[in-house]
Amino acid sequence: MYLRHFLALGLLALLSGCAALAPQEALQGQGDPARWQTHKQQTEDLDAWQISGKVGIRAPKDSGSGTLFWLQRQDYFDIRLSGPLGRGATRLTGHSGEVVLEVANQGRYQAASPEALLEQQLGWRLPVSHLVWWVRGLPAPDSRSRLTLDNDSRLARLEQDDWKVDYLSYAEQNGYWLPERIKLYGRDIDVTLVIKDWQPRRLGL
Repeated sequence: MYLRHFLALGLLALLSGCAALAPQEALQGQGDPARWQTHKQQTEDLDAWQISGKVGIRAPKDSGSGTLFWLQRQDYFDIRLSGPLGRGATRLTGHSGEVVLEVANQGRYQAASPEALLEQQLGWRLPVSHLVWWVRGLPAPDSRSRLTLDNDSRLARLEQDDWKVDYLSYAEQNGYWLPERIKLYGRDIDVTLVIKDWQPRRLGL
């Protein structure tokens, strides 16, 4: 009887552990899941970067293109847009819980989240908190996602929180394979991102 109870408790613990470890990711495509996990782990270690490139946005109230500069230092970010898209110059800076938006000739605005600021002031519904992950070719870890792998076991498509993200090309920089051309499709906005220069770094060693 004691053995039966012991086995039952062991089985229950095992099943509970499996449930707790259930992945948030649903994988499909031609890539190798083991290679994807290796690539994902390496890329997750990047907690700092500097990006320059171009961005295009198609939205009901405002469409256009401009240049992009993005500085990331762990949870601090500094994202700058210039050209017609940025209405001259737009800068989004901050960290978790405190974000500032500066728009040329319009003013300085503050809120708790970058999503709220962009929607209030520019009318754009952009998942900036997810973009910190998506720009590296990774799913955000706090919600379910469906991943399609390419032949190199990197992301070809990501579906998460009502967004679809297509990864059209990658570039190697300092031993990391990082997205070079990305297209994002939301409910009422499409974004094209072309990264011309990646400078990845690891700070939290």
